[in-house]
Amino acid sequence: MLTYPEINPVAIAIGPLKVHWYGLMYLFGFIAAWWLALRRSTRPWSPVIKSEVEDLILYCAIGVVVGGRLGYMFFYNLPQLMENPLSLFKVWEGGMSFHGGLVGVMLATVLYARKIGTTFPALIDFVAPLVPIGLGLGRLGNFIGQELWGRPTEGPWGMVFPKDPELLARHPSQLYQAFLEGLVLFAVLWWFSSKPRPRLAVGGMFVLLYGIFRFLVEFVREPDGHIGFDLFGWMTRGQLLSLPMIIAGITLLVWSYRTQPLPEGRGKGGNKENRSQVNGGA
Repeated sequence: MLTYPEINPVAIAIGPLKVHWYGLMYLFGFIAAWWLALRRSTRPWSPVIKSEVEDLILYCAIGVVVGGRLGYMFFYNLPQLMENPLSLFKVWEGGMSFHGGLVGVMLATVLYARKIGTTFPALIDFVAPLVPIGLGLGRLGNFIGQELWGRPTEGPWGMVFPKDPELLARHPSQLYQAFLEGLVLFAVLWWFSSKPRPRLAVGGMFVLLYGIFRFLVEFVREPDGHIGFDLFGWMTRGQLLSLPMIIAGITLLVWSYRTQPLPEGRGKGGNKENRSQVNGGA
């Protein structure tokens, strides 16, 4: 059995002010996305120039936080929201949903694409490889905070979380998700997007792989106590929300490779050169 490395979930405490590792992981994820976006913006087929990266990350950050909170309340805690609508704003009590955050980022991407004069498919393909690092860091934050742990196991990789009232050896499912949704998903998407792909192919690959990874890990992740299983006595809410992602990812990839051309360079349509000169981008 593995020993849980007890880490104080509070990274910084100044008087009554406490900064948790989970919150810092969000910050680190946005910083990583900003740095990676700057690198990607120099590629000939990039729909974004360097001067537009900071605003893009800001739009997406707002989409993640607002969408993630709304998604959690609607997907996982609707009765509480209906009983007390103000609970939506009690973010200090925790509760964020990836699927809600995904919808939030997609809406933010639509708005920013209109602002800079590009298309949603082009911009979402640009954004998709920037996301996994933040996802992986977020799962590490869950691990440090001893939340979203796994189901009991007798395997040697089992871990007892001190906050678990039952003190059972459990799958460290947060680490499984950090590895699959963070490291593996990033490596595949960064490689896949390293050369031009048909529009929405990169976005489709992200949706497909995340859906598969999340569906698989849910088999060893403890279901939410107030929800339990949704279907067939074994399907969790996370799996139910991930199934449409798998279907959508396959559909997008097939549609993309059958109907979409490769993206053009900066000087071939889409007024890329003009925007670069006006905004002072590279």
